Amino acid sequence: MELEAEFTSEPFRGEGEPPAHAVRARKAAEDAGLTTEFGPLGTSARGEADALLDALPAIARAALDAGATRLTLRMQRPGEHPRSGTAPGSVLDRLVREVEAEVGSPLAELDRPGKQRAVRLLEERGAFQLRKSVAAIAEALGVTRFTVYNYLNRQ
Repeated sequence: MELEAEFTSEPFRGEGEPPAHAVRARKAAEDAGLTTEFGPLGTSARGEADALLDALPAIARAALDAGATRLTLRMQRPGEHPRSGTAPGSVLDRLVREVEAEVGSPLAELDRPGKQRAVRLLEERGAFQLRKSVAAIAEALGVTRFTVYNYLNRQ
C-alpha cells in the first residue's frame, strides 16, 4: 500500500533560495527512497506505507535541527477521495463542477498535472477571489492548501 505525505516547515521565506529546514526535510525523504515534489510552500513525499511511516521521524528531525519552528503534516492514501469542500449550489461549487466537466473527472481523481491544470482553470474563472476558496478547493482536490498555493506559484 502506498501513502502520500505533504509537509510544510516554517518559517516561510518569500523569494530566493528555500530555507535550510525545507531542503533538509526533503533530503531526508529522498534518502528514505521516497518520491518527492518540492515547492515554495511545502513538500510532498510518496512511497510504500512502511517506508514513509519509518521516514517521518527523520524528516521531522531534519527540519527541526535545521531551524524549523513548526512542521505541519498531512497524510493520505493516494486515490482516497475526500468529500468536496464546496457548498452545494454555491458559486464555488458551480466553478468546481464546470472544471470537473472540462477535465472529465472529479478533481480528487486527477493526477498531479491534471490537478495543476484544474487550479489554473479555476484561477482563470476567478475562483480564488471567493472567500475561503483555497481551503475548499484543496479539499476537493484532496491536497493541502499549501499544495494549491504551490500550484498557483508555478504559473
